Amino acid sequence: MSSSRRAFLQQSLVAPLAIGGVHGAGDGLPGTGQGDGQRLAAAAQAATATPAPRKPKRLRPGSVVGVVDPASATWDPVDVDIVVESLAALGLKAKLGTHLLDRHGYLAGRDEDRAADVMAMFTDPDVDAVHALRGGWGCARLLPHLDFDAIARNPKILLGYSDITALLLPVHAKGGFVTFHGMNGASEWNRFNVDWFRRVLMQGEAVAMTNPRSAGDQLVPTENRIRTITPGVARGRLLGGNLTVLTTIIGSGLLPDFRDAILFVEDVQEAPYRIDRMFMQMKLAGILDQVKGVIWGRCTKCSPGDGSYGSLTIGDILNHYLKPLNVPAWEGAQIGHIDRQFIMPLGVRAEIDAEKGSIRLLEPAVI
Repeated sequence: MSSSRRAFLQQSLVAPLAIGGVHGAGDGLPGTGQGDGQRLAAAAQAATATPAPRKPKRLRPGSVVGVVDPASATWDPVDVDIVVESLAALGLKAKLGTHLLDRHGYLAGRDEDRAADVMAMFTDPDVDAVHALRGGWGCARLLPHLDFDAIARNPKILLGYSDITALLLPVHAKGGFVTFHGMNGASEWNRFNVDWFRRVLMQGEAVAMTNPRSAGDQLVPTENRIRTITPGVARGRLLGGNLTVLTTIIGSGLLPDFRDAILFVEDVQEAPYRIDRMFMQMKLAGILDQVKGVIWGRCTKCSPGDGSYGSLTIGDILNHYLKPLNVPAWEGAQIGHIDRQFIMPLGVRAEIDAEKGSIRLLEPAVI
């Protein structure tokens, strides 16, 4: 491991950036003047609501992180070296999946072997977290091979994004514990990503996330701007991930209940008409009409290409589907296929402000 990388990561542990404020777990709401009947109705509704998910234990110095590759094969073994070295610089130990460097066509080994690696990490009492090396495609193929009862008995941090959405949502739904949409092991371990990793997964902070501004907080770079679709403030459980992957498993019985959720979605290399099609699928499935707010992250490389003449823009599509919901919504959050991304805990209650483009956890995501 290079001395410069080790020094940078170790420095990040003691010099956190002022990216977002830290908030406590309190969730008190001001008085609403509700009568007894309204309060009883609210209590009845709460009694039938989705139970709060369990929280995995936070990572501490010496914790073991299981590294698996449940989707596409890695083309460069250096990716494994980097995640091992980066975790070590944070005081964590990496345990590599048996089939981590296998290859079966474009997949990181046979479905049964990749699933076996995931199960081995969840059932190993010495492993504290499961971190996906990369996404691509293949996680949905593992679902018939996973023992969700065994996973439910071993709640642990599960971290990744992109195709890992096909694990994050079913494990959250069937395992009953919080999972984490954020950097993969082969992602860039830059200061931004390391800071969120440390604060959310190691320190257990109830963080507030807003897009970073330029030096001196004077200007907002073009790539970090947000656009408010519908203003307002809402509270709910964070649920979401990659739009393509999420819509692929609609109807599987492996998705969580989206009632009163804050939906966040992102995508990559999808033409606008396909984004349109997937939002229509969520609409027809009843997901959009259940949520209390929507966060659209980034759609990287999502231009219409040769079909640009007469194409709807991503903004047009978001307006069409989200404005009629009349819930707070905005686009441009640091979520998706970008170098610097938030860690979004699935199932944790949060407050969003669509004018500020802010996401504030109302409780820690780990214990």
